[in-house]
Amino acid sequence: MFNSYKENTLKYYPEKCINCLMCTNVCPHGVFTDGEKQVMLTKPELCMECGACAGNCPVEAIEVQSGVGCAWAMISAALKGKDMDSEACCCGEDGCCQ
Repeated sequence: MFNSYKENTLKYYPEKCINCLMCTNVCPHGVFTDGEKQVMLTKPELCMECGACAGNCPVEAIEVQSGVGCAWAMISAALKGKDMDSEACCCGEDGCCQ
């Protein structure tokens, strides 16, 4: 297992990857890139924990706890009719939610 980044819950198991590229197609931030035999986790710090990669991985090579990161903060603010400045950002003062 590759524990990608300390600031989010993303975990990648490259030994399980079958190189289907679903994660590269659905990730809105390009966290994964095409590799020779399996995808490569190249930008783990950009993961906003939306869960799209894990939800589309047919072999469960990716785990992420959705509903706790920036994606959830943005969705929550939108549902409440507020902007991100009025919501507590998951990333700290200078995080991706700014």
